Amino acid sequence: MSIAKTSEISSASSKSFEDAIQKGIKRFAKTIDNIEGAWIKEQKVVVKGNDVTEYRVTMKVSFLLKD
Repeated sequence: MSIAKTSEISSASSKSFEDAIQKGIKRFAKTIDNIEGAWIKEQKVVVKGNDVTEYRVTMKVSFLLKD
């Protein structure tokens, strides 16, 4: 039987939401093994001078606990 846990993380990128997601997962994977998936809880953009300057995501990442 597998047991999974979730953690909520936030990440940002100046390029896109997809890039913010990739950066967040890659950074999370440096400290947590067995990542199974992620649920994007929230997306937000930062606007300065009528231009989008940053894409931010908040996600819940699930991972399996070791036996």
